[in-house]
Amino acid sequence: MKNLWLFLVRYNAFFWFVLFFTVSLLLVVQNNRYQRSAFVNSSNVVVGSFYDKLNSWKSYLALEETNKNLAQENAELRQQLQKFILADTLDSVQIADSIEENRYRFTIAEVVNNSIHQKSNFITINKGSSEGVEKGLSVITSNGVVGVVLNVSPHFSTIQSLLHPDTRVSVTLDTTNVFGSLAWGNNVDPRFALVRDIPNHVKVQKGMKIYTSGFSLFPKGIEIGTVEETGIVSGESFLDVKIRLRTNFSNLNHVYVVKDLLENEKNMLETQTEDNNG
Repeated sequence: MKNLWLFLVRYNAFFWFVLFFTVSLLLVVQNNRYQRSAFVNSSNVVVGSFYDKLNSWKSYLALEETNKNLAQENAELRQQLQKFILADTLDSVQIADSIEENRYRFTIAEVVNNSIHQKSNFITINKGSSEGVEKGLSVITSNGVVGVVLNVSPHFSTIQSLLHPDTRVSVTLDTTNVFGSLAWGNNVDPRFALVRDIPNHVKVQKGMKIYTSGFSLFPKGIEIGTVEETGIVSGESFLDVKIRLRTNFSNLNHVYVVKDLLENEKNMLETQTEDNNG
């Protein structure tokens, strides 16, 4: 306490100056219209700048929650979009029935591990069997195809990435009825893949879009990429087409695990048909 008193006594002139200066400044501002207006405008600029910075920090801290909300909204929109894709494949113009409308269920998951530079690449997500994830389910993003669920634990799952030599996806070329098989093959670049078994009489042009056909695990109509290079001969009757993938595997954050609610029924019927004709 004694030291504080000595400090105040020693610098009393400075404190008196600050006090009188503040009082005089307040008197000037209160009694002069121009000075009062200038002071208010200046204070608004300072306070506005402060709140702008504060809101920027709040927005930054809330990015994780915002991303989760956007991912949830994207899942709901994708489910609605899939209804229209299914409806568009019908012979009539009527909307698909309630069974077809609710055929797919999308589960949001966060990527916790991802490899892209190996010969066989895998992805780990933070959703498992407790969230309804099962082995063999397809995995997509808002931009394209990711891979297939390989192994599942209660809270995590591993995905066999599209960047894996054993991953195959049935695809179709835009504006044609031609089907092919998408594979990463022996590629080493995560930006590209190959569409194989395209009949060599088909005119494939650079820039054509590639979509899932619906004949594999993935829902129909998902854009996978665009044709980058044509004319790669794979045999006497077939061509390979190099495509640029839409999915950016080097920047995967959120993915959607797709559950086809009619898959088991379809598989049982096909197995029964094979057994009857065997």
